[in-house]
Amino acid sequence: MNVFIESLRAGYGASIARGFDFLGPAGTIRTSDRIAIKPNLTFPTYRPGVMTSLDALTALVTYLKNFTDKITICESDSGGYNPFSMDEVFRNTGITEFANRMGVRIVNMSHSPSRLIRFRRHLRTMSVPLPTLLLDETDRFITMPVPKVHLNTIVSIGLKNQWGVIQEPALRLKLHPFFKEVIYQVNKALPKTVVVVDGKYGLTRSGPMRGDVLDLNWILISDNVYVTDRIVSELMGFDWRNIPYIRYALQREGIRSVDTVQFNCDYRAFRNENFYLVRRWTDYPGVLTFNSRTLAYVGYESPLAKPLHWLLYRFREPFY
Repeated sequence: MNVFIESLRAGYGASIARGFDFLGPAGTIRTSDRIAIKPNLTFPTYRPGVMTSLDALTALVTYLKNFTDKITICESDSGGYNPFSMDEVFRNTGITEFANRMGVRIVNMSHSPSRLIRFRRHLRTMSVPLPTLLLDETDRFITMPVPKVHLNTIVSIGLKNQWGVIQEPALRLKLHPFFKEVIYQVNKALPKTVVVVDGKYGLTRSGPMRGDVLDLNWILISDNVYVTDRIVSELMGFDWRNIPYIRYALQREGIRSVDTVQFNCDYRAFRNENFYLVRRWTDYPGVLTFNSRTLAYVGYESPLAKPLHWLLYRFREPFY
């Protein structure tokens, strides 16, 4: 397990090259490798600290093009109860124009074929559809999260970025009460993963879509998504033991410490004390439905869903 972190003083390009080199064999890209890149695109237009920047994505693709032309940028429709088209986000953020210029494929996975992954949760067998693009047509998966707080999960980093791999926003809402088990199994089902954390900016106070932007100016590259989340949550000032889905994933992976992780430097030098999470009373309906299957049904699927959302938005400004 390897973790590379450094300041972005020299820009994304130089840091990405050094980071992949530091990973050794895990960072080696072959000509035949089919690579899928999953940025974090959780708002209709670009917002720093909320989304992966086009600069970071451009630098990564430019680096990868030195080794392979089989590169896909992929994401699914977002927005939860009020979904928005990822095709529009690709256009609004400049990704469509950039991909056409670079000869890179972009895919809205909401419209892609899928197959089920199955796993046991207690006495129940659960199944989740995932894109065959990632399960069967990808050799290397690269996830590009940003470090931000999250009203429901406390933080959103590497593991959480794969929630968008589940293609249907409505299904994600139904799966919220089983989040820690589902997000672990989704990440386990994906191909060999490299994490590139775009730490140019972070988001504090009220993520994942709005809050206060923090100027961090670092990048982290790792060959282990579970270790990444432990390290970055620590850099954000949060105890990973108090974040249920990260604690669950590390326990399942048998990762008890970072003593065997190879670092390029003392990562603790990048710790920022300005991250915090504050929930307003209008946020708690979402938190409660996130943690209860019954309330999730009432809030998203039942005949009461629309009037309840209408009532909530009388007091809370819509996210977008």
